[in-house]
Order: sequence, then structure tokens, then C-alpha cells
Amino acid sequence: MTDVELAAHLAETAGKILVQVRDSGLFSAKALGKAGDQTANQFLVHALREQRPEDGLLSEEMKCDGSRLGQGRVWIIDPVDGTREYGEGRTDWAVHVGLAVDGVATIGAVALPGMDLTLTTAAPRPLAPANTPPRMLVSRTRPAAEAVAVAEAIGAELLPMGSAGAKAMAVVRGEADIYLHTGGQYEWDSCAPVAVAQAAGLHVSRVDGSPLRYNCSDPYLPDLLICRPEWAQQVLALVQAMPKAAAE
Repeated sequence: MTDVELAAHLAETAGKILVQVRDSGLFSAKALGKAGDQTANQFLVHALREQRPEDGLLSEEMKCDGSRLGQGRVWIIDPVDGTREYGEGRTDWAVHVGLAVDGVATIGAVALPGMDLTLTTAAPRPLAPANTPPRMLVSRTRPAAEAVAVAEAIGAELLPMGSAGAKAMAVVRGEADIYLHTGGQYEWDSCAPVAVAQAAGLHVSRVDGSPLRYNCSDPYLPDLLICRPEWAQQVLALVQAMPKAAAE
């Protein structure tokens, strides 16, 4: 099984497990997120250690022992991206299975179990026609001030959505044109989505235009831009022109 086949199979299977956990009726809404996170994480960790024992591993739900830092191939996973949305029975949550090679997000699968859809770095779909006016994704609970300001500057329609993976895949699928995030994330939030977005021909970078790097000693990644190529230069310029305090 190739790396991308493995990533897709694991993301899809973890998604099915999560749906079964949610539909079991055994957990309160408050406990469901934790139960789903831990159950999916155990499956993904055990499966990756069985299938790729020589590779490193970083998961949101597992304490890092530092061994991954000396390895060139590192799987970076988020068992449930959008725990709140998962617990609320929404569709805008995801499972991320990504592989970083020498610090670059190279292979990825993002499962959207609520939509019965998995997008991967294999055979990416052509980009859909751009939206007019452009559509810009923001957090459904706490839209970032800088994202709102950029949307106003370019005349974009705001589209609230849950998880980072769901937002990134909305751009890949053509539902939106721009996903700008400046509120802080971690490597597991973006590794798989970034790999899939890059394979689809989208622009991906930090908000200063620099590339995203993975398998760092500190997995914190403060910002991210995924957008159609034609919007990249203008969005980056607008963000960089903002007062520093507003863009942090």
C-alpha cells in the first residue's frame, strides 16, 4: 500500500469509527468529543506503528517523546479536527492523516465523514470556477479581525465554518476561495490539509509568504493562508500592511 493509499484508508476508517462512537448513544454531548478523540487516536497510532514502524509520529492526542525530530518521514495526525462540531452532530469536522518529508507536507488525506467524502493528494480534482464575489472562510465562533478586514477590502462574502480541515477542503472543493487563519494552530491542524491543497494547485503559505515547515521541535504554527492562486498576492499584501498587533 502506498503512502497516500494508507493515509486515505486510515482517515476514512477513523471517520467511520468516529461516526459509530457518536451514533452509539453511550456518551453525553460533553463526553463525546473526548471519547471520539481518544478512540480514533488509538486506532490511527496503532495502525501507523504497524504499517510504517520506521517513520516518526506526531498526534494532537499523544505526548511527543521527541524521537520524531531525528526522522525525515513523520506522520502528523489529528484524529478529530473540530471536536466541538463533531460533538454537536455537525458535518464541518474532519480527520487528518498527513506525512511530512524533510519538513514538507507531502502526502495527505482529509476525511469529511459527515459528508462521506475524503480528499487526498492523489489525483487531485481540477479547481472549480472562482466564486463571484469571492468567498472567504472564517471561524463560525470567533472570526479573526484581520480576516474580516481583508474580506471587507476585497469585497468578499464571509463563510463561517468549523474545523480547519473543513475550511481548507472547502477551498479545494470550490465552495470558497480564501482561507486565512491568524489565530494560532498546530502542525496537526494543517499538515494533511496543506498537502491536499498544494496538490490541487492552491496557494499555501504563512501570512508573510514564507513556506510552512513541519516536524519542528515546537509544533505551534501561528498562521496560514490557503487560497486560489489569483488571490494570494493581494491577500498577503493586505495582511502584511496591517499594524503588527492586529495581525497577531
